[in-house]
Amino acid sequence: MRRASLVALCATIPMSIGAVAAADEIRRNFAGSVQLDYMAVPTQEVARQEALDGATVELSLKLAMDYGEHVSSSVKVCVACHGLEVGMAFFDLRVADELNVRVGRFTPSFGEFPLRHDPANHRTSDKPLPYDMGRMVRLVEWNLGVLPAPWVDNGIEIGGTHFFGQAVQVDYAAYAVGGPRGGTDAYDFDYAMSRTAESYYIDNNSRPAFGAHLAVTLVDKHTSLNLGASGMTGTYDPENELSFTVVGAQASLRTRQATLRGEVLARRTEMGLGMEPATRFRYGPGADGRFDPWVLREGFYTELEVPVGRVDLVARWDGLRRRGNVVRTSALRSESAILRYTAGFSVALRESLRLKVTGERYDFSDFQDETVIHTGIAGPF
Repeated sequence: MRRASLVALCATIPMSIGAVAAADEIRRNFAGSVQLDYMAVPTQEVARQEALDGATVELSLKLAMDYGEHVSSSVKVCVACHGLEVGMAFFDLRVADELNVRVGRFTPSFGEFPLRHDPANHRTSDKPLPYDMGRMVRLVEWNLGVLPAPWVDNGIEIGGTHFFGQAVQVDYAAYAVGGPRGGTDAYDFDYAMSRTAESYYIDNNSRPAFGAHLAVTLVDKHTSLNLGASGMTGTYDPENELSFTVVGAQASLRTRQATLRGEVLARRTEMGLGMEPATRFRYGPGADGRFDPWVLREGFYTELEVPVGRVDLVARWDGLRRRGNVVRTSALRSESAILRYTAGFSVALRESLRLKVTGERYDFSDFQDETVIHTGIAGPF
């Protein structure tokens, strides 16, 4: 009798599983985007020592799966100048609109531009200088921008969205991630260490970095205004001694006629002085006889987009400034800056395929000024 009951119970299990699968059908969505951009530097005969010029492809492939109403997962790989990278691999556990838990590998919530860092989602071929990921001139001397986008990391993020009526939307997020990395006695982040296969994507100092983001969007029939602030702090060296703090503020205004947006970022980073700082750094100690280990890196951009039929006109002003001591081999000074002026257009060729053409003028404090021309084609699929 017991055996018969057991057989009957086992027979009902596949039927139950089938019923659950039918009720909570798994939905898959595959998408991607690609951009081919040619970067020319007419002010240099051979610009490879200063920039990653020439043709560059940025490719992203994303697979998203919904396991019913409350669970989903996303996996994304991308290929660009940094090679093959896992851009995301996470689960979202949704309790409500106001509470979502994300675990895995993802881009932590910071600022506005990382939400649209994919080249199919913005109208210029390259990124604003504070978020530059390798297309700026003098990228080696500056070690990129303030916080390159997309910043991809492992950890957990809790966030959500709440609507106050139909006119006010509040988004928030708080997270703990592995954080940026650097070597022993480092003087800045080492971005290659965040994606090198030798580290197996593990944290280098066993301590997470913590961050948070808050944004408010005001919406009416024809206009939306977004204001937000972000922050992240932690340590980045193997000994867990060198700290950093990044803060940012964002604002954007969208109307039927134009979109105006801008952000400011600042990162305060502690350098390792080493055993003999006098032999390592260019500038000596202060009046108190001590070397200042702190470096302040600041960045901003403001951008205007004006659609005119199938053409979007784009103008951007952005810049970087670095203040603090430098190692003896650096080409920068104790205070160095870049200002960049960009103008261009983006044309819808067919459906969502777009042609991007921009001209950029770099104004350096430590190097000769440069002119750059980008010509690219980008689109989702």
